[in-house]
Amino acid sequence: MAGSRKTADAVGILHRRYIKASEKRLASLERERENLRIAEQIYSLRTAAGLSQKDLAHRVGTTQSVISRLENADYDGHSLNMLARIAHALGHKVCIHFVAQDEPCLAGPNR
Repeated sequence: MAGSRKTADAVGILHRRYIKASEKRLASLERERENLRIAEQIYSLRTAAGLSQKDLAHRVGTTQSVISRLENADYDGHSLNMLARIAHALGHKVCIHFVAQDEPCLAGPNR
């Protein structure tokens, strides 16, 4: 085993082995990351405002189950209209920016 490289980074190993070589898998991973970022932002803004999902739903004019789905990282049905309604209800606005396909999408205040 002389010369073999050992690493404890299991995520890195899995990424190199299963994701990096596949454009389709990379695109899928990026879509999932986008869904996670959206879900995290909705949750963070809602909890920072001291609102329950039901409270936010009332302000937005929807149901608690819709807010719950939007805060779920596995949900991929985000509409710009609904995101704008949520942002407005929380005293924020939605900003969209375009980046090159090989650049990461950075979101939040620490862009």
